[in-house]
Amino acid sequence: MGTIDRIAEPWGTRTPYGTGEPWPVRVDTRLDDGLTEADVDAWFQSATILHSNGDGLDIAVKDGRIVGVRGRATDRVNHGRLGPKDLFGYQANNSADRLTSPLVRRDGRLVETGWETAMSMVADRTEELLKERGPSSIGFYTTGQLFLEEYYTLALIAHGGIGTNHVDGNTRLCTATAAAALKESFGSDGQPGSYTDVDHADVIALYGHNVAETQTVLWSRILDRLAGPNPPRILCVDPRRTPVAEAATVHLAPRPGTNVALMNALLHEIVANDWVDHAYVDQHAVGFDELAKQVASCDVDWAAEICDVPADDLRAAARLLGQAERLLSTVLQGFYQSHQATAAAVQVNNVNLLRGMLGKPGCGILQMNGQPTAQNTRECGADGDLPGFRNWANDEQVKDLARVWNVEPAQIPHYSEPTHLMQMMRYVEDGSIRFLYVSGTNPAVSLPELGRIRDVLSQERLFLVVQDIFLSETAQLADVVLPAATWGEKTGTFTNADRTVHLSEKAVDPPGQARPDLDIFLDYARRLDLRDKDGEPLVTWSDPEGAFEGWKACSAGRPCDYSGLTYSKLRGGSGIQWPCNDEHPDGTERIYVDGEFWSAPSYCESYGKDLVTGAPVEPVEYKAMNPDGKAVIKAAEYLPPHEPPSAEFPYLLTTGRTLYHFHTRTKTGRVPQLQAAAPDVWIEMSAEDSAVHGWDEGDLLRVSTARGGVEARLRVSGIRRSTLFLPFHYGYWDTPGGSGPAERGRAANELTITDWDPCSKQPLFKSAAARVERISVADGPSRAPTTTASRPVAGASVPETRGGAAAAVLERLE
Repeated sequence: MGTIDRIAEPWGTRTPYGTGEPWPVRVDTRLDDGLTEADVDAWFQSATILHSNGDGLDIAVKDGRIVGVRGRATDRVNHGRLGPKDLFGYQANNSADRLTSPLVRRDGRLVETGWETAMSMVADRTEELLKERGPSSIGFYTTGQLFLEEYYTLALIAHGGIGTNHVDGNTRLCTATAAAALKESFGSDGQPGSYTDVDHADVIALYGHNVAETQTVLWSRILDRLAGPNPPRILCVDPRRTPVAEAATVHLAPRPGTNVALMNALLHEIVANDWVDHAYVDQHAVGFDELAKQVASCDVDWAAEICDVPADDLRAAARLLGQAERLLSTVLQGFYQSHQATAAAVQVNNVNLLRGMLGKPGCGILQMNGQPTAQNTRECGADGDLPGFRNWANDEQVKDLARVWNVEPAQIPHYSEPTHLMQMMRYVEDGSIRFLYVSGTNPAVSLPELGRIRDVLSQERLFLVVQDIFLSETAQLADVVLPAATWGEKTGTFTNADRTVHLSEKAVDPPGQARPDLDIFLDYARRLDLRDKDGEPLVTWSDPEGAFEGWKACSAGRPCDYSGLTYSKLRGGSGIQWPCNDEHPDGTERIYVDGEFWSAPSYCESYGKDLVTGAPVEPVEYKAMNPDGKAVIKAAEYLPPHEPPSAEFPYLLTTGRTLYHFHTRTKTGRVPQLQAAAPDVWIEMSAEDSAVHGWDEGDLLRVSTARGGVEARLRVSGIRRSTLFLPFHYGYWDTPGGSGPAERGRAANELTITDWDPCSKQPLFKSAAARVERISVADGPSRAPTTTASRPVAGASVPETRGGAAAAVLERLE
């Protein structure tokens, strides 16, 4: 037992273990200064809320206030470990600038009011628009941070009650491509792999997935394997020299926007060297011949030219994949937010399919999520899809959902695929959407081309409702602001990236008049007097457990089957992976065992799309192609990015994340330890490029695209040449809740393009042509973290990122 600075050491102390051995327990505990575990009045079960890993934890309460957290030793996800955002993030709950009463706009200003006034305004405007313009004038945009029960209630209200097709979550910005890629290959969403595959794999391939910063505890698990006997070999695909790249056997740093070319070359090598499990492919998949034909000419020399990656490195990477005995593949934003996003992610699935590496220990795919409840957004239909992974193009599945909700099938919009967020913004822009209800997200910082977004959200004819815990940049534009409760202040369930369901118990009351999101949605439904076809209330529950029971009935028999779960079963012990039902009463560690997929034409969630145009595949075409419900090996042609570099804009700009912040910093920017570790935006450039310009660490630069400019201090890092990186977390304030805007533009999304992947409709944040100029010479180094991918190049004189006594965390090894 001992303490450790977990800002300086983000992944904590190593506990090595070998292949097939259980991951050792290490319990991390952080309490407010001066407190010990003996001082805590009570502990409440929960899980982490600032990333998608789903680490089990307990919340410490003293005198009605959250005072700390402790990792759950029994939890299958983390075995007691917590990451920096887990350990320090709870302090945001206690911020003095929490929203505590509803606000409404009067004479151009937001003023405090009561719930009756605020909710009456919201409901009255909804009813007016339904009478005047119909359901398509109403839109809902939610988050990846609410609870399952809240998403399902919202989906029922929007789809089954109001009848609008304009529903989406900010998972559209984050991991819509994960869902799209899984649907293309397997006919349904749902992660094939499990975190326990790390314990067995001999090769772990991470594609655009800086797991060291986005899922710190999962990286701790990989680090412990690397420190033990028979460590796995690592393949890293990332244009930056991340901690993952530092640990990799092979690191590929491709030119942004060329991921499909890179993947096709790897598949070319696998096919050419006959590293293919033909028996598995013949029995369990369709499409191999088309793939082989597509990649036949995509050799490593071809890809090396396009990707600007050494051909020998591509051969070495292909050898790792082709000769692996147990291959775990993971994917995240480096593929999802880049050109040809779905096509590239599907090719990762193809690698595991060709190798026959699914459904066995160490053999899996994790098309990762970025947010804590992104999986629930998709399962419950709050991203616009139909709840329970139902297929909007399958009339029988729509009828089945109508049966569950006791409404007529025609009430559920299924005339086309759901409206994705960027299209919703266009509908707001042209005036067809007049009411937008935003819950738990901050599009005024997170969406591309922010100048346009601010104009769209500020339209006089738009009635904007924002439900949040802080007065975010988006909330400042609203007509009505509804103060919400957050994690630790309400009860509900949420599901992580490997299908593990956790229960989060209410530990304290929310501040002031703030209410749980579920209570707000129920109030909204009551005021609209939404009814089923028998005239009874459409929403039949009044509390979280009732909503969970409603969801169980909706999910029964579908891939994401929760019917065997209860709140009682989730209390104590560990989270449980779905599907959990009579057949799998203890949950399901891996899906697609023995080639059993959810892709039968009558059952699948999607018939797929054309990877180039995004046009939906017709049911008849899908049935002819895959009558027996096998996996689909889907080929993709490489196409050049839409905005290549030019003489005016010679660099490629990519945006991303840092370990110490989450989303737009509405929470983490209010946490002293996290804010101090990464207090301001920075711009990364390679040593080669900075030397050409004669620029040094800490110089103030201006990076520009055709859409705007951002000023930031230079960090000379291990990023590939001709490429720039900006973290996207930073908005208009020097600190969240500050008294005014920052002195200089620093929101990365001022620069990003309004463009999206044709299949997943995920915006392309990593594909902008840019130029850069120096404004002034350094008066000190950039304040970017030194512990992460933003570490300075060797020799740079930069103070190391440390948290000191304020970042001390107790570790207990068992």
